[in-house]
Amino acid sequence: MPLIPIRHLCCVCAVLCAAALARADDSFDVLHWWTSVSERRAVDALAERAAGEGVAWRNAAIAGGAGIGAMKVLKARVLAGRAPDAAQLIGPAITEWADLGLLLELDDVAAAGNWNTRLFPTIWTLVRQRGHVVAAPLGIHRINVLFYNRKVFADAGLSPPKTWAEFDRAAAVLARRGVAPLALSSQPWQVATLFETLALSEGGPAFYRSLYARRNANLWFDLRVTRALGRLREMRRHAPQGEPAWDTLARSLARGDAAMFIMGDWVKGELLALGKSVDADFGCVAVPGTEHMHLYSVDSFVMFAGDYGAQPVQEKLARMMMSPSVQGAYNRIKGSVPVRRDADTSGMDACATASWRTFARGAGVQAPSMVHRMATDETLKDAIIAQLHRFYTDEQVPVSEAQRRIAGLVRTLAAQGGEDK
Repeated sequence: MPLIPIRHLCCVCAVLCAAALARADDSFDVLHWWTSVSERRAVDALAERAAGEGVAWRNAAIAGGAGIGAMKVLKARVLAGRAPDAAQLIGPAITEWADLGLLLELDDVAAAGNWNTRLFPTIWTLVRQRGHVVAAPLGIHRINVLFYNRKVFADAGLSPPKTWAEFDRAAAVLARRGVAPLALSSQPWQVATLFETLALSEGGPAFYRSLYARRNANLWFDLRVTRALGRLREMRRHAPQGEPAWDTLARSLARGDAAMFIMGDWVKGELLALGKSVDADFGCVAVPGTEHMHLYSVDSFVMFAGDYGAQPVQEKLARMMMSPSVQGAYNRIKGSVPVRRDADTSGMDACATASWRTFARGAGVQAPSMVHRMATDETLKDAIIAQLHRFYTDEQVPVSEAQRRIAGLVRTLAAQGGEDK
């Protein structure tokens, strides 16, 4: 079915709020998009803990990178009156669903657990809407990460690159040795993920945040965007062409078929699930130019209210997700880090420690991911991703033309947004 803007769901709010959630049995229906090996293990850990709390967790797992398919299924289910008990949501999408009045407010759970002091300020802001807590956060992913195969680098006498000049020199050495320097897919969301790390590298967090504001169309003509787009196109020559899934590329890195992979730290979770070790087999460093920056995405769950019949179980799950033990166990498997400011860092590996400590430095170093639903709404996100993909796959499109097209989209959508108000 076509993607339906969330604002078009308003017409069904009254019906859904008055109707009971469809339940075929006593299980707790959870919709998410975690389907890789490591993601399934992370979900299994949550389900096992839920079972210990007397909750029969039932997965409604929808495959598809960046949750694109899951969001379509969620909207279809809500329109059909079959909202799940809980669903994975990220960033502004939480606010959009809360505005429809469909989400259970978790104020009592949050107050009892002192979420306002336990959570990082950015996370506390994220889960609240109009003074109410409407989501339970699970983990923080860092996206500006460069993974590298330790053996491949050692055999080539290389160190992980800290600058783009070092990256280019390492890529040249690796190519001469017959190793693909970079694992890279031309899937739209993966191309756009690479671009946003490059934009962060060129402009820093403040510029990056401004870039995705709807009314800053002219920023897309900035020289920092020009350089990021140029670097994005150059990356093509460092990688085999194709559209492999991200977990397939993780396996390529693990085997040593590719030497580097720029992607979120869910890759670490996948490498660990493959039996690889941070110390012995792979390393992770910040993407060149972003060492003290954190491009982030936050895994969160919302609870759909329905007739409030599931509220006791939903609140139990929210408490569970924020408990220190679940935060620790889940994030170790997933590759992310806890959302709690009081997290125990003693058991974190080097990758997790760098991520958690960098995020803890505050909003000045943080940048919300556009691709992974933290920086802007679905319409603008999809439009930018489509144009970045077109630029990446069609070498006849000049950098200036890509900038003009994206700026035009931002300007048009900003005008439409003003009309909607």
